[in-house]
Amino acid sequence: MSDDTNTAQSLGAAAETAAAQYLAARGLTLITRNFRVKGGEIDIVCRDATTTVFVEVRRRASADFGGAAASITPTKQRRLILAARHWLAQHGDCACRFDCVLFDGDRLEWMKDAFRLD
Repeated sequence: MSDDTNTAQSLGAAAETAAAQYLAARGLTLITRNFRVKGGEIDIVCRDATTTVFVEVRRRASADFGGAAASITPTKQRRLILAARHWLAQHGDCACRFDCVLFDGDRLEWMKDAFRLD
């Protein structure tokens, strides 16, 4: 792997850790990180009371070109939904939502209920 790839991976991992800490400080309980299935991955799975929360974490150096939020395309959403369906099949169907934790430079934004399963 190139140094750029390693740097991007370490920055992504740091953003996921910061997001998990941010959510925990707001009362969510971490279940797992990096849940992977063929065709999709969920960065963070946590619980908010009785709701399972699937969290996508995105980091961009700045908000230029739409920033982190713009990188969560319909294709990315379909991959997250695919992984969530696998999670729910394995752990029991329950109320769920999709949140995004976005880092644009040093700014963090938590988008609750960013998109729907359907």
